[in-house]
Amino acid sequence: MRRGPDAEDAEVSSRPSLRPRGLERGRLRGSVCGDPDLKGEFVGAVAGRLQGCGIEDAVRVTSVSGIALSTGSLMNCRTARALKAWTEDSAVPSLRRVGGGLRELRVAAHYSCRTINNQPGGRLSEHGKGSAIDISAFRLNDGTELTLLGDWNSQRGRAPMRAMFRGACGPFSTVIGPDGDRFHLDHFHFDTAQRRSGFRYCR
Repeated sequence: MRRGPDAEDAEVSSRPSLRPRGLERGRLRGSVCGDPDLKGEFVGAVAGRLQGCGIEDAVRVTSVSGIALSTGSLMNCRTARALKAWTEDSAVPSLRRVGGGLRELRVAAHYSCRTINNQPGGRLSEHGKGSAIDISAFRLNDGTELTLLGDWNSQRGRAPMRAMFRGACGPFSTVIGPDGDRFHLDHFHFDTAQRRSGFRYCR
């Protein structure tokens, strides 16, 4: 049966460019970086006490693709998008068969105006630029938790954690885990440091 123009106009297109503006605004409400899967709030300029610290257009992210962050985390949008890519493509799939799946990322550190590993006289950390986030544990849907410190080599955590580590080497330009050095025994360090050569540092 041929439909009239009114019936055709009542349809909601799955193509973003043709969706009604009200529907699109609803999807973006409470979101940041123009992405409905990144929930939080826009913060704006964040100043730092050290030269080079700060974020021009900071956002505070509270959840990524439906996965909660244990604390609202300050970062730039480049890092928020990398966190989304890793969460969707690596963290969620890696933990799908563990404890009923991933519910929350425990954040060990986000924006902090400091040097690398808090070493006196050291270079400025990417944490001081809003380009880094540290993840120390994964809370699962059954209420249990996998921690980097306790489960990096455990029977339950070894395989999914190494899969998540490998999966981060792509969305992020720097990935450091428990096998990297003594400063990262209990967390993953992820950052989006911009390097002209496109070099990725993963260890």
